[in-house]
Amino acid sequence: MDSRSDIREFLTSRRARLTPAEAGLPNFGGQRRVAGLRREEVALLAGMSVEYYVRLERGNALGVSEQVLDGISRALQLDDAEHAHLFDLVRAANAGAQPTRRRAPATQHVRPATQQLIDAMTDVPAIVQNGRLDILASNRLGRALFAEIHALQPPNFARYVFLGETAPDLYRDWEDAAQQTVALLRAEAGRVPRDRALSALVGELSTGSQRFAELWASHDVREHRTGVKLMRHPVVGDLDLSFEGLGLPTDPGLLLIAYSAEPGSPTHERLQLLSNLTATASIDN
Repeated sequence: MDSRSDIREFLTSRRARLTPAEAGLPNFGGQRRVAGLRREEVALLAGMSVEYYVRLERGNALGVSEQVLDGISRALQLDDAEHAHLFDLVRAANAGAQPTRRRAPATQHVRPATQQLIDAMTDVPAIVQNGRLDILASNRLGRALFAEIHALQPPNFARYVFLGETAPDLYRDWEDAAQQTVALLRAEAGRVPRDRALSALVGELSTGSQRFAELWASHDVREHRTGVKLMRHPVVGDLDLSFEGLGLPTDPGLLLIAYSAEPGSPTHERLQLLSNLTATASIDN
């Protein structure tokens, strides 16, 4: 992954999606050769010279200040995830080939105390994942919820979503799950651009899934903090699960995700059924 190219393609894609009207610019009519904003329009909105913005969009981020990046973020109406991603790309481009750039380890482990914590969460599915979307730890209900993903070695959400035969059955809105998955990997690629394991995963998925390659080229990013997963579990049926993701301060890059349902809802009852079934299976074993 080339940070300079990523800067160019990310900024180009962001201004292409924003019309002059959406940016608050007057419409003077006439035929436009670009679908979105022109470079000079972004520069005007960001309060900088056209030459300076063009240099940055070409991937030359040397000496770019936070104030400049904030101005571009406002001009392009970037959300929090996109804003952070732009900063990550610029830092990576400025770091160049310096070996001090943080890299995600090829193998990661969850501390025993963290495993004890999620094991104590008996009423909700809980997992710990890294930025590559590997599942590093699960509690009993988490393993039952994502049993088909745990069958992979190593269990990885992205590999399952795009290469798993049963993924369209598990995710009731597979396209939404696919878009979210790629956006999460894009954000991680900005944070750790020289993560060899991530590069290998992206290469594998790009080769094995045309849809992944298309979504990867869109340069969309997002954070995995809160939301809803619509699933169709093979044992208990449809589940509408809310999730919350919590970063682990002592384990940078790892995220604890817990899934829950509104008490009294059909999903809550089905989660209880799944919990009872897995508890019975544990006793029988």
